[in-house]
Amino acid sequence: MMTPILYSFMRCPYAMRARMALSLANVVCEIREVRLSNKPKQMLEVSPKGTVPVLILEDRVIEESIEIVNWVLSSNNIFDGNLSNEQMLLTEELIKTFDGKFKYHLDRYKYSSRYKNVNAEEDRSECLKILIEIENLISKQEWFFGKKINKLDISILPFIRQFRIADQQWFDEQLLISKIQNVLFNFLESELFKDIMLKYDVWEEKSTSVYFPKA
Repeated sequence: MMTPILYSFMRCPYAMRARMALSLANVVCEIREVRLSNKPKQMLEVSPKGTVPVLILEDRVIEESIEIVNWVLSSNNIFDGNLSNEQMLLTEELIKTFDGKFKYHLDRYKYSSRYKNVNAEEDRSECLKILIEIENLISKQEWFFGKKINKLDISILPFIRQFRIADQQWFDEQLLISKIQNVLFNFLESELFKDIMLKYDVWEEKSTSVYFPKA
């Protein structure tokens, strides 16, 4: 049986999302760290859109991070089915919000110099509004829905991390999102985060295969 191949980039929030799912399920794959400014032709041959993550399986190629998460969940009960139907529906709604509206404003806030006619503070405010809405829906515990990590955590925390990185002092001073801050800081201190953020050399055709997650 073919070992899955994962094209990844350490700091990409989409790739982080995929690596977390694979790590939690202990799905071993060959990891190929890419340089986004010089993407390997082998990756582009199987996924011409040129974004990470890309997961190559024996029978297909998965090019979207949330599809990788769902593929992992289809055969691995890593979250123990401990959510209510309402929480599961909310999870899917919030993931769509983050992949759409939140990411749109995050890019224009964090990388405002790349865009024309943007107001970074307005985009920051739009992101904050989304976080305040979530603040009112989540628990006061380690993760969004309680003491156990769930699909929502691995799917949106990488983007909240990016949002904080843009101005850490400002983020940490926002009193209206104290529960989100606690979940984020718990995530950043977790063994899971440390495991998925191990640094790999950029993959080249003659590179020796390396595997994720590490034993």
